[in-house]
Amino acid sequence: MSKRRVFTPELKVRVVLEMISGQKTLMEASRAYGIEDHTLSRWKTEFLERAPQLFGDSTQEEHSDKRRIAELERMVGRLTMELDMAKKVFGYSGSRLNGNEKL
Repeated sequence: MSKRRVFTPELKVRVVLEMISGQKTLMEASRAYGIEDHTLSRWKTEFLERAPQLFGDSTQEEHSDKRRIAELERMVGRLTMELDMAKKVFGYSGSRLNGNEKL
């Protein structure tokens, strides 16, 4: 039974950059590192697909997150007020009932 090899992210980046820059072809990298060519192709594809995220506008995401947090805080406040009003209407004080009392 063969064990599956685990490659570090640093090695993956180095190999992919060698292929992208033209230092090595896919087959040369495959032979040099002893890694299947389909694995190297997958690494290269993943690298190129995720590269734009590195230069994405994180401030827009942060602004969106802040809006969502504010919305959730407003919702929590409203629900807290509704719960307090419901407790007053039904006369619930928060104390435990003993076995003889009814709501």
